[in-house]
Amino acid sequence: MSHENPNNNMENMENRKNIAEKLFPNVTLTPEEIEKKYPPRELPEGAMVTRIAPSPTGFMHIGGLYAALISERLAHQSKGVFYLRIEDTDKKREVEGSSVLIPKSLEHYDIKIDEGENSAGVESGQYGPYKQSDRVEIYKTYVKSLVEKGLAYPCFDTPEELEEMRKIQEEQGVRTGYYKHWAKWRGKTDQEVLQALEEGKPFIVRFKSEGDFENKIKIEDVLIGEKELSENDQDIVILKSDDLPTYHMAHIIDDHLMGTTHVIRGNEWLSSLPLHLQLFEKMGWIPPKYGHIFPIQKMEGSSKRKLSKRKDPEANVAFYDEQGYPEDAVVEYMLNLANSNFEDWRKTNPDKDNNEFPLTLEKLASSNGPLFDFVKLNDVSKEIIARYSASEVYKRVLDWAKKYDQGFANLIEDNPEYTERILNIERGNDGKARKDIAKWSDVKKEIEFFFDQSFLLTRDEVLTLLPGTNVDDIKSIIDSYTKTYNEGDTKEEWFAKIKEIAKTNGYAENTKDYKKNPEKFKGNVADIAKIFRVLLTGRVQTPDLYSIVHAMGIERVSKRLSVI
Repeated sequence: MSHENPNNNMENMENRKNIAEKLFPNVTLTPEEIEKKYPPRELPEGAMVTRIAPSPTGFMHIGGLYAALISERLAHQSKGVFYLRIEDTDKKREVEGSSVLIPKSLEHYDIKIDEGENSAGVESGQYGPYKQSDRVEIYKTYVKSLVEKGLAYPCFDTPEELEEMRKIQEEQGVRTGYYKHWAKWRGKTDQEVLQALEEGKPFIVRFKSEGDFENKIKIEDVLIGEKELSENDQDIVILKSDDLPTYHMAHIIDDHLMGTTHVIRGNEWLSSLPLHLQLFEKMGWIPPKYGHIFPIQKMEGSSKRKLSKRKDPEANVAFYDEQGYPEDAVVEYMLNLANSNFEDWRKTNPDKDNNEFPLTLEKLASSNGPLFDFVKLNDVSKEIIARYSASEVYKRVLDWAKKYDQGFANLIEDNPEYTERILNIERGNDGKARKDIAKWSDVKKEIEFFFDQSFLLTRDEVLTLLPGTNVDDIKSIIDSYTKTYNEGDTKEEWFAKIKEIAKTNGYAENTKDYKKNPEKFKGNVADIAKIFRVLLTGRVQTPDLYSIVHAMGIERVSKRLSVI
């Protein structure tokens, strides 16, 4: 039986410590000292600690907002914590200013963070810093510790050498990557490593994997369930040449120190899970529970595909603000995507805040590739806008127009009372509120005919919209209306007069009489209403005509009727 020489072990430990010191001469903290600064959270049993951890690489993707909403609801429903962490260690991909867009987007959609940096740059929470670029010393402390333990090593391959290795692997038809005998610097002696450091060669640090790709491991995903995946055998980079960690290393350190219990992320990360679990194991930490959600998809022809940053404007969260979708409409639409029973819950609870909806992982698990559907989004939005008062609609439309249509903003801001009267047409709590507005950008085309500045209607246009109607009949109908109109009439009194005008001018008072004897009449009362509709609005279809007349007022009505 052979025994390892204790002197060799001691020498190896000394060499590793020497290498670690040369790699990180300015790192003076120890992992134990860091752990003391991040004590376990004191939370009720079952409380979830979740996070959104985006990279500031451009705009906020709707998929990121979707994951944030799910994570926030799960945390707050369980009396836990939801925090924002900015993962900005990939400086090549970072877009200046985009880190501010992330908290701004969350605030815009009322997705409340308990910890992290807000849009004003103010950080709250005891487990920060919450920006990875401010945590570099923490990462280096742990990487240094891994090197000392022989679980990581410096690698001095040049980009050219790595590219050459990749080409050879492809030619041989084997998996690409840095593993087993392909991991050249893994097998170098301590003396060779020290020599390379003495020569000042640029280096990265790699994790030393003890995995075997041929081994299958069972992992438990809180959404997908049990899954069998290959064990990780890649010696992945954990610290780059710019002294910043990779996502793989940084996020496990952060999730451990910040006490994350559940990670909800896109299913493109599922294949990396064996690696991440391996890293947690080597660090001696309990990993959070992972849930990998399917990306939001859209139909293209007869097949589905992921929403694309390049192809699809709706992938950008800013798109919904530009179009004028109410924030709560976007949130409720995403809740629909996450849990299919939300729609039934909303019908049963029309007046409840959507925060009261019990979002569940079980229902989320069955959301197999949620499909983006503008028709559904518009329907959800119409229902929500229908519940707003006229003054609320006015305020929101004005806020939107000031950002995206200043001319329209000026128009309605100069006429606030008139605009509110217009917006109040067919708006109420009788369950029959108008549902023709899906977003604030729709409002202008729906109401601009009410404003004289936007309304130009010629005699010829009137006759085109009323084909077959005699000009003299139109004049007679208008004359009858003008003589009998009283601004104080109720809707019933007003309509009784319209019926009388119909009768006097040879039109049937109702559709039933006209259908019985069409040859006896020039038309029916609906044709009379159509004449006024066209003259007052320039349209053949509008909301309730009496309400339009009432909102416009006698002066504007008289002026428009005089075009013939």
